[in-house]
Amino acid sequence: MACSRLGGQVLTGWHDYNDELEQLKLPALTLGQYLGSGHFPEATFESWESEFLQMGLYVGLTIWLRQKGSPESKPVDASHDETGK
Repeated sequence: MACSRLGGQVLTGWHDYNDELEQLKLPALTLGQYLGSGHFPEATFESWESEFLQMGLYVGLTIWLRQKGSPESKPVDASHDETGK
């Protein structure tokens, strides 16, 4: 799934970047040239940074709420048999 998302991001980023170049009256890049350009890693890391930040916050808040006694929390040291429903 990650490979298909990265592939989709490569293709859409390539077309988007070529559209920007066209507006500036510059020649379009081939896919290989796009992969070697600075636009590709920048767009990739911006996208992934956002996803990792969101997932990290979700995991951190989940742990914090569990340990702080949220109404839906379960004891951290309890076994699954004691807390599973």
